[in-house]
Order: sequence, then C-alpha cells, then structure tokens
Amino acid sequence: MKALLRMLLVSSVAAAGLFASGCGEVEDVRTIGETEGLYIDVNDLRYQVQLSRVLNPSDPEDAEYLNQVPESEQPAPGETWFGVFLRVQNTTDATAAATAREFEIVDTLENTYEPLALPVSNLWAYRPTVLEPGGILPEPDSAQFSGPTRGALLLFKLSIDTLQNRPLEFEIHSPENPDEIGIIDLDV
Repeated sequence: MKALLRMLLVSSVAAAGLFASGCGEVEDVRTIGETEGLYIDVNDLRYQVQLSRVLNPSDPEDAEYLNQVPESEQPAPGETWFGVFLRVQNTTDATAAATAREFEIVDTLENTYEPLALPVSNLWAYRPTVLEPGGILPEPDSAQFSGPTRGALLLFKLSIDTLQNRPLEFEIHSPENPDEIGIIDLDV
C-alpha cells in the first residue's frame, strides 16, 4: 500500500512539474516560414500566407480578384498573374502596430517582383493599415475574411519561367525597421 501511495505521489509531482514547465513560456518569434500556413512575426504583428497560386482570368473566382486591374497592367506574353492571400494579426495586448507596406517575391535566380497597386474598388486587395491590439486583417466581417481564400490579396505579375525557379520566397518588410524582413517559402 505504501509503495502504491509513493508511486502515486511521485507521478503526481512529475505530472505537476511537466505542467508547470509549460506555463509562462514566451512563444518563440519566428521570422522565417518554411511553407505557407506557418505564422511569422514582423513588427510585432503575426503574418500568415493563407494561400498563394497562379490566377486564371478566365476562371469566375479569379476574375473577381482581377477586377478593375487597368488594361495597361495586363501580363505580357511570358507573364502570369500570381496571388498571395495574406492574414495579419496583432497579438499584443496594448500596442497598435502598422502593417507592412512593402512585399517582394524572390526566386532562386534572385529575380524580384513587387505587388501591383490595386484600385480602391477591388474588394480583395490588401490595404496597409494600423492594427489595434487584437486586430485582424482582413476584418472578420469582410468578404476577404469569409471568402474562399480567407486572406487579403497581393497581386503579382510573374515571369512564367520564375515558377520553375523554386522555392519562391515571399518577403514581408517591416514598416518600422528596414532590417527586419520576414520570409515565407511559397508553395507553387
């Protein structure tokens, strides 16, 4: 009986120690994501690529994302549309923070692409803003949040050859610190 009580006491203390060791830990800050879906931290904000893919203007869903893109911006032969759908969250309790204004896609040959500025009339477009503590972009009641991609669109024109130069790295530049860049490998 004493052996059983001693074993129960030792197990309880061990379990309590394991539980306590996980309490109060600070989450690691991650600035590099090896794939989409992982959260990375830039400028006190948490970024996640919900989805990235080639967009087909003949597809009804994709045509909505490309709505109001000026004719002068249409892809040239050898280029294609590429969408990155992004989610941003301010996980702090007390500090508002500006979302990134500068993004790039870089391939393995160091070709660099920047997103197009989409017209205000495009409901899917990513718009830089200041997120209050606990704030989320896209806003929970928006078409972006409840749509099929659940993210705000950054639209790129990529060389079709670039799609072969993988992995593509999606860079998120901090608006506060030019040396702070988060990187996510895109799943093409």
